[in-house]
Amino acid sequence: MKSIPTLAAAVLAAAACSHAQPPPSASAEPVVEAAPPPPVAPAEPAPAPRAVEIVATSVYFAFDSSELSPETRATLQTLFDQARQRPDQDLRIEGNCDERGTREYNLALGQRRADAAKNYLVGLGLDASHITAISNGKERPRALGDDEAAWSQNRRDDLMPATGAVSQASR
Repeated sequence: MKSIPTLAAAVLAAAACSHAQPPPSASAEPVVEAAPPPPVAPAEPAPAPRAVEIVATSVYFAFDSSELSPETRATLQTLFDQARQRPDQDLRIEGNCDERGTREYNLALGQRRADAAKNYLVGLGLDASHITAISNGKERPRALGDDEAAWSQNRRDDLMPATGAVSQASR
């Protein structure tokens, strides 16, 4: 019976040696592990967004009118978009007229023009307490002359960022 364990050991040894082993690699270079990436430096904070500037602009009116044209509404929309991003900035609207008409009439017409632009901006969503509307009447012409070319330049509202404190009485 001694022969059975010896025979089993011989069969196992023969079977273990019968499997082909892969040949050793031709290059005997040592395996080098890649170095870990360098630590990532903390990212610099993104630069603060530049504040949007409110660009002074003018809108124009027909003779003896304070009606806002489609072009005027588009200009006011652009101003609204700028002002909405600058809630810290007040606006000033100055209504102007051409030289025709009395001083008193033109002061009232200039105020109606300034108020029309203010009301449109408030309707879009600006806070009325941040908008000052005044009239210059015919006292500040942009163009001198006694013709339609000059008069059309003087029938306007000038819209600009307010500088300095604005009295509550004029709001």
